[in-house]
Parts: sequence; structure tokens; C-alpha cells
Amino acid sequence: MFVIILFLILFGLVIGSFLHVLIYRTVHDESYVTGRSKCPHCKKLIRWYDNIPVVSFFLLSGMCRNCKKPISWDYPAIEMMTAGLFVWWYLIGFTFFRLSTQPFSLLQPAFWLFVGVCLISIFFADLLYGIIPDSVLTVLTGLGLLYRIMLYMFHVMRPVDFWLTLAGATVSSLMFLGLWIATKKRGMGLGDVKFVFPLGLILGWPNMFVGLFLSFVIGAVTGVALIAFKKKKFRQTVPFGPFLVVGSAITLVFGDKILQWYLSLL
Repeated sequence: MFVIILFLILFGLVIGSFLHVLIYRTVHDESYVTGRSKCPHCKKLIRWYDNIPVVSFFLLSGMCRNCKKPISWDYPAIEMMTAGLFVWWYLIGFTFFRLSTQPFSLLQPAFWLFVGVCLISIFFADLLYGIIPDSVLTVLTGLGLLYRIMLYMFHVMRPVDFWLTLAGATVSSLMFLGLWIATKKRGMGLGDVKFVFPLGLILGWPNMFVGLFLSFVIGAVTGVALIAFKKKKFRQTVPFGPFLVVGSAITLVFGDKILQWYLSLL
């Protein structure tokens, strides 16, 4: 088991490093397929031994070898979070998300791992640059639709739940579109509106509403805390994508229990 976990950590770090490249180059309209990494300050090419995930960051004391300017914390953060996702998926997630029905015994865990990688990408892209990449949203939407259609075709998902999920995801996205228009595009970004639809497909009916509710609560609490500690001013915008990701992640693990607890209060 130790060897497998070590491999997953290393593999997760590599994937996390690629995610940062994907986020940075997508936001800056650069190709993430060709070209070597450069320092964002001095624009000099980064040597391979200075580009080892996490290790190089600490060996260089968080600074570029050439210009000595600080390397952003988001590099090791994305890498370590992705590595943590892979380890959690192996130890807990693989069994937690696994279905006994074939072919979902293997496809289901793989699907959720890929969803986790996409959510990490969206979390950091919106947090750092205020943008949710359309490319990631397209992949997530396609995966969500394919996932629900397969569950429906293999009779794992009831027809009524399938159609309720599609309707709920559409209505949720339209509600966010209404908020976007009502707040004159200042309350949230159009990327959030697009993001809600695939989230609805992934969370399913009725957990999608649990996820959205948690996102608003976490966002409100965080916003008040930022104002209280004078990190943000009143009416200053805060990216909402990270809150959607956190609310959805909590719902994926605890959504049913939260819903049952809420219904017990009625």
C-alpha cells in the first residue's frame, strides 16, 4: 500500500503541476501543449531541476533562481491539493463512489476522480484570475451529461430522477442568469452561470440545491469575515466559483445526510 500511495502522491503532484500550466496559459491565451515554463517576472526559461513539483519551490525558498522575485504560493498549493485528492480517492473515494452495477464498478470512481481534478482547476482559476475556463466547463458539462445518460440507460437511475436532474440543472442555471442580469453583471460572473449547469448534473436531484445553498452560506460567511478583517471593502467583488466548488464537494460527501437532517426539521 505504501508504494501505491507514494506513486499516487508523485503522480498527483505531476498532474497538479500540469493543471497550473493549463490554468495560467489558458488565462493568458497561450498554448499549454508547446513551450517551456517561464518565470512570470523575468520571463527566463525555468530549468527542469527548478520545475520539480513542490520540491523546487522549497529548495529555492519560494524565489526565482534568476531574478530572485517570489514564486506565487499557488504553485505548490495546486500540486499538493491534487496529490491529496489522488490519495483520498484511493483510500476512501474509490469505495465511497463505487457502484456494484457493471460497468460502473470502475467507471464511477474514475469519473469522480476526473471531476475532482476539474473542480480543482476551476477553484484556482477563479480564485487567482477571476475566470472559469470555458474549456474546463465544456469537459465537465459533457462528462455530466454522459454520466447521467449512462446511469439512465443502465437502469441505475430512475427516469423521473433523470429528468428532474436535467430540469433542476437548467432552472438553477437560469436563476443564476437572472441574478447576473439583476445585479448588472456585478453580483457574479457569467462563468458562474455556466458553471451551475454541469454542477447540477453532477450533484443530481435534489442534492444540487443543497450544494447551491451551502455555496451561498459559505460565500456570505467568508465575505463578512474578509470585510471584518479589512481584507475586502463593502461592495468589493469576491470570486464565487471557489464557493461553488467547496459547497459541491461537501454535498458530494455529506449531501444526503444534510438533506435528511433538514427534512427532519420540517
